[in-house]
Amino acid sequence: MSTESPTATLSRTAWLVVILLMPVALLNYLDRQMLASMKFSVMADIPTIGSEENWGFMLGQFKWVYAILSPIGGYLADRFSRRLTICGSLFVWSAVTWWTGHTTTYYELLWARSLMGISEAFYIPAALALITDFHMGRTRSRAVGMHQMAIYAGVIIGGFGGYVADAPNLGWRFAFDACGIFGMLYALPLVWLLHDAPRKGDLRTSPSVSPLRAVQELLGNLSFILLVLYFTLPALAGWVVRDWMPAILKQQFNIGQGQAGVSATLYWQVAAIVGAIVGGWAADRWMRRHARGRIFVSAIGMGLIIPAIFGVGDAPTLGVAIGFLILFGLGWGFFDCNNMPILAQIVRPELRATGYGIMNLVSISCGGLADWGFGALRDREVPLNLIFGIFAATALISVVLVLLIRPRQELLDQEDQP
Repeated sequence: MSTESPTATLSRTAWLVVILLMPVALLNYLDRQMLASMKFSVMADIPTIGSEENWGFMLGQFKWVYAILSPIGGYLADRFSRRLTICGSLFVWSAVTWWTGHTTTYYELLWARSLMGISEAFYIPAALALITDFHMGRTRSRAVGMHQMAIYAGVIIGGFGGYVADAPNLGWRFAFDACGIFGMLYALPLVWLLHDAPRKGDLRTSPSVSPLRAVQELLGNLSFILLVLYFTLPALAGWVVRDWMPAILKQQFNIGQGQAGVSATLYWQVAAIVGAIVGGWAADRWMRRHARGRIFVSAIGMGLIIPAIFGVGDAPTLGVAIGFLILFGLGWGFFDCNNMPILAQIVRPELRATGYGIMNLVSISCGGLADWGFGALRDREVPLNLIFGIFAATALISVVLVLLIRPRQELLDQEDQP
């Protein structure tokens, strides 16, 4: 007979959930990021793309579809099963990833990215809500930070996509084939290995909450509105850095596509991993002394992001640009590992995936506009330092917003439970 306590068993299961989700998180961003680092190969192979603005619109369309479907995916994860939402999302977006490698026209590529946006929209809200279901206050930021580290790893690997695209025996289509097949295969055992958290009084055992009532409750919460805005403003720069930085570095410093892809992703994503580790640990520790510890750590991260955005837009050399990207990554790790934990302090468990879906809706919709607008501004030769200066100003506003958020005491009391 096992002598292991129920608390120890639940703790082990909680960390197993994070470990099982890390490959999914990696694929979630790898399948997106590859396209940015392969831009020149894809445009050469699909000449109907035509212009920078069309490329930016294609990047933006993925985000708009993803954003619109995120609240729906979050609501389904809250109402039914986080596990099935995650596994279904992984399988479908992996199939679409495989199909992307077989597109031959701009419009086929648009359709593929739209379908990927639909399928990927269901993952992040469900995954982060599942992690916070299992991890209470003492480990919550660290657990979310580990999951986000896998996302950063996916961006790093995607940054090497330029080398794969340039390889005569491989090419950009091979990368999409391989990632799509792996994701579909991983989804099958994940259905059996992953489990929903046992929770009392959730939407699966209590009277159902309609989508309208869920949205009304969330939008009637001032702290939630502030968090949505805080989540959105720095993401304008974040998406442009992810999607456009390989092309920016290649053109600004006259380097190869492979070197540009690695320089634009490797250093700042490694820094983001460090930021997520340190930020998660610091937030969990600070919470022992102050109810707003996670908010303070996140605000510190944003304080690092602001000068980094200014610097990237006006860097005279590749080395200086990489240095500012590293600073950006450190701040981003602090910021990213605490968004869902802060949400968990202001929104009850039954609405967390829905809430994160709404955050994605606003943030990623604006990110899509930023991608499209950035492409249009580049076509019109607007200086980089002016564009990134605007991004930095919006990030400065976000610091004020996060400091205005007030956690709910009853949710803080739940975090203290073993």
